[in-house]
Amino acid sequence: MSYIQITKNNMECEHICCALGAKQYEEAVAEKKQWLMNRMDEGLVFYRLNERAKVFIEYLPAELAWVPIQAPNYMYINCLWVSGKYKNNGHAKQLLDYCKNDALSRGMDGIVHITGKKKLPYLSDYRFFEHLGFKVVEQAEPYFQLMSLKWNDKAAEPSFKKHMKIPDMADGIVIYYTAQCPFAIGILDELKKVTEIHKVPFKTHKITTKEQAQNAPTLWTTFGLFYNGKFITHEIMSPAKFDKLLSTLQLAQ
Repeated sequence: MSYIQITKNNMECEHICCALGAKQYEEAVAEKKQWLMNRMDEGLVFYRLNERAKVFIEYLPAELAWVPIQAPNYMYINCLWVSGKYKNNGHAKQLLDYCKNDALSRGMDGIVHITGKKKLPYLSDYRFFEHLGFKVVEQAEPYFQLMSLKWNDKAAEPSFKKHMKIPDMADGIVIYYTAQCPFAIGILDELKKVTEIHKVPFKTHKITTKEQAQNAPTLWTTFGLFYNGKFITHEIMSPAKFDKLLSTLQLAQ
């Protein structure tokens, strides 16, 4: 099987894996494609399997990444996803090799990626990256890990930004999100309907610039859900799962 690079020239005629086949997310996918094209001007690279499958990698220079980290002269992996029957066939390693070889050709010092301390939806399994030589260089509550593969021993260690602060938030549910994931955009209206049933205030903050993302109150800027000012989860939930979570949060008050 071969891989193809998605560029601004072929974006319109090629799928980008995210929300593949989900018609309800068509508008969100179009917004994701526009987000990708804008980032490609900044050095973002997107490879996927040349099949109708969710097998891809998306990466860019860490200085330009939409996350609050410090990793000068590193490459940052936005997303590495291999799903379904394509798992355990070496695709993840081959896609990661594209990223590594690209970073080496640009004279970079290493690669960084955010994983979870345990297996969690939308976060990479740290064990895969550990197996390939990545090391945890920093951890942040409640479950985030910054992992690094460094080939220049003199390079600075990557880190999460220390100045991150939770802004004053209204009571209820507050969600920070970007256009990086169609699921994040596509689910907001349905989550709002759930909060209306529970009579809980609902507010969203769309992150629209790199500067906003690099100073965001959540490490996983694709989607960060807060309740009464406290970070709860990065997971983009179904309405049913969110309904259960909200019921639990209200009972705990």
